[in-house]
Amino acid sequence: MKILAIFISGFLCLSLSAQTNIKPTTTKPTVQPKLIVGIVVDQMRYDYLAKYYNKFSENGFKKLLNLGFNCKNTNYNYAPTYTGPGHASIYTGTTPAYHGIVGNNWFVRESGKEIYVTDDPTVQTVGSQSERSGKMSPRNMLSSTIGDELRLFSNMKSRVIAVSLKDRSAILPGGHLSNGSYWFDSGSGNFITSTFYTKELPGWVNDFNAQRLADTYLSKPWNTLLPIQQYTESANDDNPYEGVYRGETKPVFPHNLPGMFSTTDYEVLRSTPFGNSIVKDIALAALKAENLGKGSYTDFIAISFSSTDYVGHKMGPQSVELEDTYLRLDRDIAEIITALEKSYGKDGFLLFLTADHAAAYVPSQLMDLKMNAGYFSSKVFSDSLKKYLVKTYNDTSLVSKIINDQVYLNHSLIKQKNINLKGLAEDIVSLALTFKGVANAYTSDQLNGVALKNNSAALIQNGFYIKRSGDVAILLEPQWLDDYSHTGTSHGTTYSYDTHVPLLWYGWDIKPGNTSAPIDITDIAPTIAALLNIMAPNASIGKPIISITK
Repeated sequence: MKILAIFISGFLCLSLSAQTNIKPTTTKPTVQPKLIVGIVVDQMRYDYLAKYYNKFSENGFKKLLNLGFNCKNTNYNYAPTYTGPGHASIYTGTTPAYHGIVGNNWFVRESGKEIYVTDDPTVQTVGSQSERSGKMSPRNMLSSTIGDELRLFSNMKSRVIAVSLKDRSAILPGGHLSNGSYWFDSGSGNFITSTFYTKELPGWVNDFNAQRLADTYLSKPWNTLLPIQQYTESANDDNPYEGVYRGETKPVFPHNLPGMFSTTDYEVLRSTPFGNSIVKDIALAALKAENLGKGSYTDFIAISFSSTDYVGHKMGPQSVELEDTYLRLDRDIAEIITALEKSYGKDGFLLFLTADHAAAYVPSQLMDLKMNAGYFSSKVFSDSLKKYLVKTYNDTSLVSKIINDQVYLNHSLIKQKNINLKGLAEDIVSLALTFKGVANAYTSDQLNGVALKNNSAALIQNGFYIKRSGDVAILLEPQWLDDYSHTGTSHGTTYSYDTHVPLLWYGWDIKPGNTSAPIDITDIAPTIAALLNIMAPNASIGKPIISITK
């Protein structure tokens, strides 16, 4: 017994000694990043990272790919894939079914009018004489953003700033509690805001506008960054699948920017890579002037580059113009990263880069290559629908609006005439299915009911909010677009060319690597929340990305 007691005593001593020598492991730094940087590239397909890789600089996209973490299989988990819903979903961690941003525009049954995503008649423009361009706010977005949650967590001491060419791309990422959301006014060439945020522009924004950088960028022709012969990733510069800039007869370099604008119309800047450059300029100015990342609490800046979308719509994904826009954007992003590393060190900030949607190839090009593709005429469909309504009900006003590939019915009139709403919607589905290029169609009853198992149907369902969506949703076949132009491209569908986007992480506690695991766009906001130990946005359905948070 004595020997046994000695053995037990010795074992316990060794065990305790071993426990005291165990060193706790920490997977995260004890200090949080001083700054979160969110970059959204409008209309960026995932494959552009590989397509243009060899021509990227060392400190832009290449640095994010080689020294950051690449989530290679990131997709939008809803449709329609448009700019407004995309930006809202990135920053809220949820889909249009919950945040309510169902399109860039939608029909409001109560008013009988179409509404723009950030319309707000209760506010006024700040920074421009253009009354319409500033009557904007995030009021139509129903859920909080990650920036809102950061502000609430810090008792409003964290600062959130958002900048973009597009109003919606600054307003929605900034959220309801933004310290300042600024967007480009094509009438004045200035960055402006609304009285939702402030009664007058901060001094630094006035100083920035006083530089008249838009005039500088538009003062000389747009030529390629590299010799045009090196743009081997793109189609011939002169081809029939590209649109033509105002005042030009062919879609070819150089583009005479000075001849395309006047001092009262800066719209052309948006459709050039220099629209991205001026957003880079104001982002750098905001970092310095607002002292972001220099206080006791984590700050947030949301930067959205929109020129890629404008150029993509006009020229398509195979154009030299789009390639040049991405090569120049790469240099702009490199400048931002360099400035961040100089001011905060690599471990002082956390950066993510993604896109609000991707884009289709130009259908007319694919048609010439004998691939399945085409154009769906909303007008022809609308005319056929009117004929059906006249024949069946002797009334064409039963349909209020067709928008976003959705049919909005006149509920009050249908009720007044004692027409079966569900039956009418089902008849419209049957009519839609007779059209070439239509893959399927769904009634609001289907979309508002039990979860649909078909992938495309499920994505449409995730983008459906009954108070703002239509009564019938139409799904086109792959590579079919609405017939508004046979040059350039668009987006909005459930297919991978619209949903598959980049997601790159860099900076604070990000180790180089990649994953091919499926990731939803709604996972970004809860990932940031998990890293900062704060609440995810209040309607978030996403999950933290384990590869980032572990």
